[in-house]
Amino acid sequence: MHRILRPIAIALPLSAMSLAAAAAPDAMMVSDCWIRSMPGDVPSGGYFKLMNMSDKPVELTGVSTDAFGMSMLHETQTSGSTSKMIMVNKVTVPANGTLAFAPGGYHVMFEKARKPLAVGSTIPVTFAFNNGEKIQAQCAVKNAAGQ
Repeated sequence: MHRILRPIAIALPLSAMSLAAAAAPDAMMVSDCWIRSMPGDVPSGGYFKLMNMSDKPVELTGVSTDAFGMSMLHETQTSGSTSKMIMVNKVTVPANGTLAFAPGGYHVMFEKARKPLAVGSTIPVTFAFNNGEKIQAQCAVKNAAGQ
């Protein structure tokens, strides 16, 4: 009887620890995600809002979807009347803060669409962060005007 109680006593604390870890809230949230549908092989822009609910900065390190063969983080930089897109490896979301990916600023370039995008449909997109968190969000497909 003593041998039966020992494994149970060990298993209970491990189960309690697993439940506590599973119940911990995620630090990041993705909202208002949409992708601009473009004709043919023209790359599509991806836009969204990130919210960091932790007390430490978190970096977005990648975005991926099966709908496209490639995706890259970009920032539009403007100097006078000239704008250029710069590829970036990561983007920092401040502690307890938000960051918007919007036309004219940070955005994701989706390239090599596997099939034409249907305006009004949604595409699952996975967001990866340096804290190990991965979030999948449904992103709306909108026309070139963002409607």
